[in-house]
Amino acid sequence: MSKLAGKNILVTGGGSGIGLAAAKMLLAEGARVAITGRDEDKLRRAAEELNAGERLFYRAADVADRAQVDALAEEVLRRFGQIDILVNNAGLNIKQRTFRDLTPENWHLLLGANLHGAFYCIRAVLPSMRERHNGLIINVNSISGKRSNPLGGLGYNAAKFGLRGLAMGLAAEEKDNGIRVCNIYPGEVNTPILEARPSPVGEERRRAMLQPEDVASAILFLATLPPRACIPELVITPANAMYV
Repeated sequence: MSKLAGKNILVTGGGSGIGLAAAKMLLAEGARVAITGRDEDKLRRAAEELNAGERLFYRAADVADRAQVDALAEEVLRRFGQIDILVNNAGLNIKQRTFRDLTPENWHLLLGANLHGAFYCIRAVLPSMRERHNGLIINVNSISGKRSNPLGGLGYNAAKFGLRGLAMGLAAEEKDNGIRVCNIYPGEVNTPILEARPSPVGEERRRAMLQPEDVASAILFLATLPPRACIPELVITPANAMYV
């Protein structure tokens, strides 16, 4: 029997990279999956690639927009009946990463995509999880939420540290309601977010990085744990990276 048969999962940032790889693996284990992202054409192409029929649903939404998130959650709940697992994977970065180059507008852009969006999605799905006393929230954070390396940029780092605080506090509040919160902190991953690096990333370095499927495998692992088990934090890095 498929490990996730009967489970309904919402994956943000599902049009490419980690989100798309995760959707593929979750569908392969029998789940019904809804993917979202800002680019409807990208979502349509992802849906065609996944080719999962009625077990897959997509809708474009900007997670930094609370109204769009609420409308998304309402439609997923209408189609699937409930959301058992939320995968907060959406995020972005920019080329202007130093404090001296960080404008107030870009500061809010980074917080919106990487922190506020996760809050809005959690806020939208949590009430029904509480009613059932069951639910799983998986946040795809970043090594930048553990170590404030200048490579990530100060705005991105601040948002990811904020996500860590939000997730840890939520886990403590909701454990008695049967809701588990798991947080993944990947190191460098070869995904489209690399296009926002200040300097181009070469193919040799990309090959040495984690690949989207590596992080997706961690998401699948967390999603298939029994309700009695929870992994609050999971750090995953390229094998050649030093974690200190």
